[in-house]
Amino acid sequence: MAKLSPRLSRLALGVVLALGLGTGCGYSVVRYKGAIPGVQTLAIANLENGTFEPGVESVVLDALRREAIQRDGLRLIENPEVADLVIDGRVRTLRVNARSFTSVVLSVEYDVTLGLALTATRQDGELIPIDGRAQSDRDRYLASADLEATRKNRREAIHRLAETLADRVYDSLYESASAAADSSTATP
Repeated sequence: MAKLSPRLSRLALGVVLALGLGTGCGYSVVRYKGAIPGVQTLAIANLENGTFEPGVESVVLDALRREAIQRDGLRLIENPEVADLVIDGRVRTLRVNARSFTSVVLSVEYDVTLGLALTATRQDGELIPIDGRAQSDRDRYLASADLEATRKNRREAIHRLAETLADRVYDSLYESASAAADSSTATP
């Protein structure tokens, strides 16, 4: 029996692994283009700020826009009047609570909770549900003796939360649209 060259054997092993891992794990490539039937364009309306944190709505709005661009499934446009789908709503809550303390009752860590109340509406007025669990989360940040460092940590935690929630909102949108499409094509 002839021995395979090391390069050819590595290539064969790579093909076998790719086929084996790619077919049996249940994971598949997610395609965002066309994932929401009849929707090609998306507008994200300015969000209301229902908190006492100035500018938090802009942080969330930027995260939603960045996520829409990264997913590349819908063309992001500015005008909600002509968009096939419009996301709007408000930043509902932003709470900061001390999480842990030192022996002299100084805060060491803080929990920050960000809650949204968003809706996704098609041009014909039909709502695409966004799971409520996708619209709230919390993160933790460290306090510091340096006040500016604590502020920076807080700001970074809010940005992380906004990015996480934007990701979850789009996941929920695509899941809802997929479930609706599946149920409309299913025969009783």
